[in-house]
Amino acid sequence: MPPAKVELQEVQPVPLEEAGEFVATLRSLRSTAIRPDVPGRIRRIDVSSGDRVKQGTPLMQIDPRRQQAAVSSQQAAIQAQRANVELARQERDRGKALLDGGIISQQDFDQLANTYSTAQAQLESLEAQLTEQRVNLQFFQVLAPTTGIVGDIPVRVGMYVTSDTDLTTIDGEGALEVYVQVPVEYATDLAVRLPLTIVDNAGKELAKTTVSYVAPRVDSQTQSILVKGRLPDSAALRSDQYVRARIVWRTTEGLAVPVLAVTRMGNQHFIYVAESQEGKTVARQRPIQVGEIVGDNFTVRSGLEPNEQIVVSGVQTLFDGAPIAAGS
Repeated sequence: MPPAKVELQEVQPVPLEEAGEFVATLRSLRSTAIRPDVPGRIRRIDVSSGDRVKQGTPLMQIDPRRQQAAVSSQQAAIQAQRANVELARQERDRGKALLDGGIISQQDFDQLANTYSTAQAQLESLEAQLTEQRVNLQFFQVLAPTTGIVGDIPVRVGMYVTSDTDLTTIDGEGALEVYVQVPVEYATDLAVRLPLTIVDNAGKELAKTTVSYVAPRVDSQTQSILVKGRLPDSAALRSDQYVRARIVWRTTEGLAVPVLAVTRMGNQHFIYVAESQEGKTVARQRPIQVGEIVGDNFTVRSGLEPNEQIVVSGVQTLFDGAPIAAGS
């Protein structure tokens, strides 16, 4: 039987990472909650979730008609009071002439002067109230307090809102923080500065950082520990995005073999090792104990030694003791 053409690979020690992978959420470090300064019903919403807005951009409007009516009423009251002030001024000036002519007493004049002063003070009070009402009218237009991205908008047109109602958020671009809920059984492994990698569902790396915070207490409801890490700017990541976070507990040196080089029978894994026999090279099937899958490789806990040659392709046609030759 001619030897089977196979590809051989020398087993060498490599750094092996012991890690855990968990669902995580991204949060903006520059998130601003938007709440109304005045109560009322939402009349108009000018933006959508995900819109990029600049500081001062109108976000939504609370129905201002009642406040507008109050401003108009106040303006009418001021006009009427100005007429009262003018009348009181004229009465005071006429009283001064009568006082100088000895027709009325000083007490009568003082009363006319006090009437004018009181009317003037009332006018100033009404004008101050109008200024305040005009300022309040501006609050019915909700503006973006900062530049950023509009978050979720839980309110709808027609809803009644108060100063405690969350209208939306503005998330500043750039700085993000990852929130990871790690099961309590990993508590002894957790530490600040552990490597933390953000990956997508396919395992592709999106960002790298380190653990910056480990909560001192366990969440009693979820039996998990909150872990945080600050992330560098990335166009691929956004606030409130769900991602997978990979935390590396420790890195050790060990052996790893390609997944495709390993065969399995029942609960036992095997690999073919190239050995010399009577001047020929044969494939010896050897049982091994495998650990975690890292990338495209199995970690090997036992059964192999460094520098041994293993078969990494064509294993489907081999059997124990089959003659082999390196080649493609």
